[in-house]
Amino acid sequence: MNEKDCQDVFALLSEYVDRDLPPGTCEELDRHIQACAPCVEFVESLRKSVKLGKTFGSDVTAPPVPQALREALRAAYAKSLAERSAKPEDARPIE
Repeated sequence: MNEKDCQDVFALLSEYVDRDLPPGTCEELDRHIQACAPCVEFVESLRKSVKLGKTFGSDVTAPPVPQALREALRAAYAKSLAERSAKPEDARPIE
């Protein structure tokens, strides 16, 4: 697994959580996520956010996220992954 795999997961995450992807793609992402602690953490966070959002609900539809913001979020995620992979294994918190 590498950072590119994580970026691919990130790009498809909403569709993955909603199971809106073809079964083969979901299975590939499942395999990656199960073996990647940062992706596990990120997916769990997204699922929790979606659940909370549904709990509070709203009659107002949020505007689309601007492309520049999406790119900034992807860059921040990639940076976070790079920083994590630079740490020695024994420096990572126990999960």
